[in-house]
Amino acid sequence: MRFVIQRSTGAKVTVDGETTGEIEKGLVILVGVTHDDEQADIDYLVNKTVNLRIFRGNDGEWFDQSLLDVGGGALLVSQFTLYAGTRKGRRPGFTASAPGEVASPMFDKVAEAFELAGVDVQLGVFGAMMDVELVNEGPATFILDSTDRHRGRRRG
Repeated sequence: MRFVIQRSTGAKVTVDGETTGEIEKGLVILVGVTHDDEQADIDYLVNKTVNLRIFRGNDGEWFDQSLLDVGGGALLVSQFTLYAGTRKGRRPGFTASAPGEVASPMFDKVAEAFELAGVDVQLGVFGAMMDVELVNEGPATFILDSTDRHRGRRRG
């Protein structure tokens, strides 16, 4: 599972001109699901995301507070293209992306996990063509991959 998280001072998703989700301060989180993702992947990424210190602290210091510390919201957007293969040819391939019948319930579980962590969750519409607007503060964008939980810490 992959998350691309963007620190935002405001964001919204619209589908066919209707706003389906909107946040003020918080994170826009693009969620990509692959074939073998499971609950442990969700738990790892949600815990990492809500506790990652990427917001300005009260003293003005950057990278001092987490999403939970600042009481920010999360705008979740399903994004199968996070697993696009671009190595061969000029057209991306999506064989590494989980099919909708697998990815949709996993996306719902991601939303539930953020809610259980105490985050106000707003959603895009799974599988829909969406317009995502955001003010990316910084800009600050981070890529999290659940396979990182199997890797040891780097030294140096």
